[in-house]
Amino acid sequence: MTEPFSVRVDVRGYETDTQGHLNQAVYVQYAEHARWSLLRAAGIAQTDLLDKGVGPVALENTVRYRSELRAGDETTVSCAFVWGEGKTFRIEQTVTKADGTVAATFASVGGLMDLKERRLVADPREYFRALASDPALLGL
Repeated sequence: MTEPFSVRVDVRGYETDTQGHLNQAVYVQYAEHARWSLLRAAGIAQTDLLDKGVGPVALENTVRYRSELRAGDETTVSCAFVWGEGKTFRIEQTVTKADGTVAATFASVGGLMDLKERRLVADPREYFRALASDPALLGL
């Protein structure tokens, strides 16, 4: 099994709360950054999706906070798409400190919305596969 895609993110001081911990909402931003980074690495730009009249949507996010992050911490945020049948897909992500400690995990459900009809497309894999120059990065 290959390692999931990951991107490095360094915790910036302005992202922390009054206790000096990474603000809980910023973890979600890190996960979103990794998802878009994976799409770009696979050859899909946001404009490519918009040109096709579709856009990814988050339907559910579960975050499990495991270890605190502080300003200056170096992390990697992994991202792996898990495909099933139908209109939705799962995304599994882990935020890991430089020493290997898991700081947070994400389990998400997403879809691809037809921006005109305002409904999920029947098979999001079809769109991602057609747009990607490297669909293997997306598990396709």
